[in-house]
This record gives sequence, C-alpha cells and structure tokens, in this order.
Amino acid sequence: MNGQLATHPTRPRGLAVAGGLIGTALVAVAVNAVVSVTARAAGASDDFQPLQPAAYAPLTVLGVLAAAAAWAIIRARSAHPAALLRTLVPVILIVSLIPDVMVGVSDSRPGTSWGAVIALMGMHVVVAAVAVPAYQRLLPLPAVQD
Repeated sequence: MNGQLATHPTRPRGLAVAGGLIGTALVAVAVNAVVSVTARAAGASDDFQPLQPAAYAPLTVLGVLAAAAAWAIIRARSAHPAALLRTLVPVILIVSLIPDVMVGVSDSRPGTSWGAVIALMGMHVVVAAVAVPAYQRLLPLPAVQD
C-alpha cells in the first residue's frame, strides 16, 4: 500500500460525510420550499406558520441530521441494520405524521386547512425520500445480507 492509508472508494469519510449531509439538508429544504409554495398557490393560507420557511427550514435540517445520527448508531450497533431500518424508517415516518393530523383535527392554528396539513405531511415524506438514499450512499450499511 506504499505507506498510504487504504480507504474504501464507496465509503465516504469525515468531511465528505459532513458535506454530504449538509447537501442533503439543503436539497430537502429546497424541495420542501417547492411543497410550501405549491400548497400556498393551491389555496393554503399564508397564516399557516408550518408552511413558512422560518418554521420548516430549521426543522428539516434538524430532521435530516437527527435521522443521520440514528442511522449511524443503528449501522454501528445493530447485528442486522438493513432489516431494522427497513422496519424503522416507515414506522418513524408514519409516527411523524401523527402531530400533523392532530393539527388538522384541532384546527387551532391560524390558517389551518386540510390542504395545508397535507402539504405539511408531504414535507415529512420529502425529508425521508431525500435523506434515505443519501444515507445509503454516505453511511452505507454492511454488505451482510439481512
């Protein structure tokens, strides 16, 4: 190896992972911005704060980073991380929708409508749809078949 550290070409390290996660968060925020603009163009009220960038952007970034941390922990500690993640990802996504449904049912926030709530729920799906493929590339699971 000529005195150099061997690295796996498909396994990003350090700064590449951090940069990839930042990029993932930015893409998720951008797609959520499209969801928000589309929802408001379709009639969702500007008064519905969860569809405002100041509300969804930091929560999107937090969601991407928190999920990446959980993915990394599961990847490192689980005997069968792929099988566990195949179950956890959809379950966590469904559970994350419960507060949105409660907002729709309670109708207590200004500007609440089911159209706005469905857009908010779509934002959760966006984060998962953007993040999971990124984690598969940035934090690949062991080659062991589950």
